[in-house]
Amino acid sequence: MISTATAAPAGDRQRLAALHERERRRYVAARPRSAALATASQPHYLWGLPLHWMRDWALPHPLFVAQASGNRLHCVDGLEHVDFCLGDSGAMFGHSPPPLARALAAQAARGLTAMLPGSALAEVGAALQRVFGLPRWQLALSASDANRFVLRWARALTGRRRVLVFDGCYHGSVDDTLVDRAPDGRTRARASLLGQAQDPAEVAVVLPFNDAAAVEAALAAGDIACVLTEPALTNCGLVLPQPGFLEAVQAACRRHGTLCVLDETHTLSSGPGGYARQHGLQPDLLVVGKAVAGGVPCAVYGFGDALAQRMAATRAAAPAGHSGIGTTLAGSLLALAALRASLDEVMTDAAWAAMRDAAARLETALQDVLHRHALPWSLTRLGARMELQFCRTPPRDAQQARAAGDDPLERALHLYLLNRGLVVTPFHNMLLVPPMTTPGDVAALAAALDDFVGEALR
Repeated sequence: MISTATAAPAGDRQRLAALHERERRRYVAARPRSAALATASQPHYLWGLPLHWMRDWALPHPLFVAQASGNRLHCVDGLEHVDFCLGDSGAMFGHSPPPLARALAAQAARGLTAMLPGSALAEVGAALQRVFGLPRWQLALSASDANRFVLRWARALTGRRRVLVFDGCYHGSVDDTLVDRAPDGRTRARASLLGQAQDPAEVAVVLPFNDAAAVEAALAAGDIACVLTEPALTNCGLVLPQPGFLEAVQAACRRHGTLCVLDETHTLSSGPGGYARQHGLQPDLLVVGKAVAGGVPCAVYGFGDALAQRMAATRAAAPAGHSGIGTTLAGSLLALAALRASLDEVMTDAAWAAMRDAAARLETALQDVLHRHALPWSLTRLGARMELQFCRTPPRDAQQARAAGDDPLERALHLYLLNRGLVVTPFHNMLLVPPMTTPGDVAALAAALDDFVGEALR
């Protein structure tokens, strides 16, 4: 067997490459209609796809979806797949939950958008407060937009220009957050960033996650408007906060007049109300996107009454005109219908309990595979989300998470699983467990991982 995940003997690498090529041929042979649609789409879209991120699936050609329901994807070639990706969290509670589908169909007959509030507005606001614990809310089209607007508010309220984020963070397409930490500790723009008008390192400070002392030192300068963080890093590989870290960040923000913003778009998986509600945190602002409206384009950001008064005063003191905050379709009639159905009928106590129980079963089953093969890998779980990482102990920061990466191993594993009807997130080994996950689904994934290890790494 391999001695480490990233330094396998040559024989293991050769065996892995041969397995990957075999799986590539199997994928192509089983999906001729997807291949034909990929060819037909090429003249009309950049790379033949509506979003270039879709190229990140390690597939010979895209998998075209005919139908998605619950935790099942059916491709155009008639193959069924158990979905542990769920639209990279957008369908965290399953694809097209019946209450959401009914609400959307009913609202579509009554109007989609009017740039006027719908009759469900107060009801949705009460539901947001019930679920997340904050009384005041604003809507956006995506978590990217919500984070962008929150940063504008933070700067306007504090009179400060800089923001603090953590290495390995993910807050969507917000320029200020697309930064990495250089080996010498400097903040630098991500090498992959395209077309930025200014260097985001001029307005952002990036620090290692789980380093409370570094946060305290940075905030002491008095020039940081807000700390924007996920409660756990999720996009560089799952990195959990060390005990007391988030509480220390929150306390440092209060000492230094800095706003504390939690982006729960991915960590909503923690349980009812997300990580903050589960762990008693009290951020100044809370952002939730993707799954909050069941995958309908919508995000929310919430805050307390005192901050709402400051926001209102700041807006009143500014000249009339566009504040740079908000878009025409935000808060649409359709988004309100989706939010109401999702908050009231999809994110139920029964759904959360089912997700928790199924995720625990999957964690146990996958850990059994790791132990049986004595693999130097680890499994980290955050509620209904978990991550398989190629390192013995879960990483404490982004640097450790990156060091655990092994692209050839990951690509081969993902394709192997997909050919056996199991879909995982393309960017890394993240799994989401929706409420309709069955014991059979759990057993199938564990068995496929066991078979992969036996074929590729033995």
